[in-house]
Amino acid sequence: MGQGARICVVDDEPSILRLLQGNLAAKGYEVLAAQSGPETLELIVHRPPDIFVIDMILPGMSGLELIRRVREQSAAPIIVLSGIGDERSKVEALDQGADDYVTKPFSVDELHARIKAGMRRAAGAQSVEPIFTSGDLSVNFDRREVRLNGQQVKMTPTEYDLLKYMVQNVGRPLTHRMLLTAVWGPGYHDKVQYLRVFMGHLRKKLETNSGRPPFIVTDPGIGYRFSADTREESPE
Repeated sequence: MGQGARICVVDDEPSILRLLQGNLAAKGYEVLAAQSGPETLELIVHRPPDIFVIDMILPGMSGLELIRRVREQSAAPIIVLSGIGDERSKVEALDQGADDYVTKPFSVDELHARIKAGMRRAAGAQSVEPIFTSGDLSVNFDRREVRLNGQQVKMTPTEYDLLKYMVQNVGRPLTHRMLLTAVWGPGYHDKVQYLRVFMGHLRKKLETNSGRPPFIVTDPGIGYRFSADTREESPE
């Protein structure tokens, strides 16, 4: 999926909205434009986007609230576009369900590269081994489906890709740089806050049984490791 995909762009600045509409439409995308959270939610009911670009400061509903509301009904990638560039704001957006964060002023070419990367993650790649299992966890790579105790676990494309990379390297210590480069791309090797937020998401969704040692183990000074050993404890 790429050109021809449907992108929902949400920004209350008409000049930025026109800029993105024109540039993305010229690249072959179908662009849905909205200037507020309520308008966005109404717009996407009958025309679900393949990816979202959302400003953080919007009238009627904050960008964070819109991200949360969108994530309740869609697993499509969400890229935040914002003039607020501090780490706390980025972590808050990622924690609500965003997949990436671009700070204004921005390059349209850079944003387009982020859009393409997000859509590649959403499309995913099939694995030679179709299913991974460890105890009560199973990951079906062909279906991009995760189950825990037989129940499907809802995941965003980025959460799934992070889990997939870890289980495909089960037992192997993975550095922050390795994980960030594999899941987000080489331009993200220093975005450690992304990794902390998404590891927190995976732990919350997968480690629901307090009696079972964790799947995701922190290797201090190195990074993380996916453990299929039911006896192993994490230092965190």
